Amino acid sequence: MNPAKPTFEYLVNDAAVVYSLPLIYERLNQVISHPRSSIYDITKILTEDVGLSSRILRLANSPMFGYYSKIDSIAKAVTIIGTQQLRDMALAVSVMGIFRGIPENLFNMTSFWQHSITCGIIARLLATYRRDANVERFFLAGMLHDVGQLILCTRAPDLVREMIAGSRESGEPHFVIQRSIMGFDHGDVGGELLKQWKIPAIITEPVACHHAPGRAELYPMETSLMHVADVIGHAMQVGFGGEPFVPPLDKRSWERLEIPVSLLGTIMEQTDAQLTEAMTILSGDFSS
Repeated sequence: MNPAKPTFEYLVNDAAVVYSLPLIYERLNQVISHPRSSIYDITKILTEDVGLSSRILRLANSPMFGYYSKIDSIAKAVTIIGTQQLRDMALAVSVMGIFRGIPENLFNMTSFWQHSITCGIIARLLATYRRDANVERFFLAGMLHDVGQLILCTRAPDLVREMIAGSRESGEPHFVIQRSIMGFDHGDVGGELLKQWKIPAIITEPVACHHAPGRAELYPMETSLMHVADVIGHAMQVGFGGEPFVPPLDKRSWERLEIPVSLLGTIMEQTDAQLTEAMTILSGDFSS
C-alpha cells in the first residue's frame, strides 16, 4: 500500500522502476558517446522508429524551431541541428508517451502538456534572445519541469487532491503546500527521476529547482531561465500543471537573465503562435 504521505525515497525509487527512460534516448546516448560513431549510425537509430523520426522532422520544420533551410531527412537534421540537440529533441518528442495512468479527475493530460509545452517554448525563446547555445535543451527542460507532479498523481492521488484544494483555499502556491506537508516539492521529485535516467545536470537542476532557483549550484542561469519561463507560462493561463496560481517571481532570477521587459509581449505572442502546431506534433494521444 502506498503511504498517505510518501517519503521522497519511496516516490523516486518507485518511479524509477515504473517510468523508464525511452530506449531510443539510451541508444542515442551510447552512439553519440562512441568515438567512432558516424552520422549514419545516429540516422539509423532514429529512422528505425518511423513515427518518431517523422515527428522530429515536423518539429524541426515548424515555426518554433524555424531552421534556415528545409530539413527533409534525418541525416540532414543531424547535420543542421547537431547530435546533442537532436537527442534532446528525440526525448522531448517521446516523453509524452511515458506517463500513463494519471487520474483524469486530478489532471487532464491535454491541459498538463499544454502548460509543459508552453513553458518549453517560452524557455527556448528566452534562451534564443539571450543567444545561449543549444536552445533545444531549454525546450526539453520545459517539457519535463513538472513531471514530478505526474509521479505524485500516480503514487499519492488523494494527497495531491488534498494539496491542490489546500492551495486554492489558502491562496498559497501549490509547491509551498507540498513542502509544508511532505518536506519537498514536485520539482525535487522530477529532478531526481531525471538524475536516475542519467539526464545531464544542465537539465535536471533547472527541473529540480524551478520553484527554488536560489538553490541551483551548478547551473544558476539555466535554472533562473526555467523559473522565469514557468512564471510566464502560468501568467499566460495556458493549460494546468498543478498550480492554481501564478507562482511568485524570484527577482534575482529575472535580473540575471537581462531580458528587457519590453520583450515579454513579443515572447508571449510568439508562444501563442507556436503552441498549437507544437502540441499537434508532439501529442499522439492528446488533442490540441
